[in-house]
Amino acid sequence: MFDSDRQKPKKTYDRKTAKLKAADFCAYQERSQQQVRDKLYDYGLHFDEVEEILTELIMEGFINEERFARAFIGGKFRMKKWGKQKILQSLRPHKISEYCIRKGMEEIDPEDYWQALLEHTEKKYAQLSGNSPYIIKGKLTQHLYAKGFESDLIREAVEQIVKD
Repeated sequence: MFDSDRQKPKKTYDRKTAKLKAADFCAYQERSQQQVRDKLYDYGLHFDEVEEILTELIMEGFINEERFARAFIGGKFRMKKWGKQKILQSLRPHKISEYCIRKGMEEIDPEDYWQALLEHTEKKYAQLSGNSPYIIKGKLTQHLYAKGFESDLIREAVEQIVKD
């Protein structure tokens, strides 16, 4: 067996050290409960210990699901210009509540969202050439759908940018 085939043994921590490391993990950037839970399990803790530490971190303000959702959603939109569908899909592994997701979606200004969609549409349209308008519209729609935008908005944006 090659050295690269062996997995490095996971380091286990006692409860106190694990809590300190988890607090540092949360202090670095916003984290979801699920991310911290996974990290604590990686530290070799068991269910009861993990849940106790999570509760303590929430009480101490290290973890806040609504704050995480706002930061995550706002960041994915502002930095990557993702559509709402793609953002929701990427939030699924974090197991965020519907309430927190709704609060996080408030971070997206509808006007900015529409402008981001138009920017994506114009940029991709400039890359497509030499095909029939039907093929161009299909490729644009597919691209925008992959970016996570809703189909009704995609249709409007494509019609606005692509003039037959």
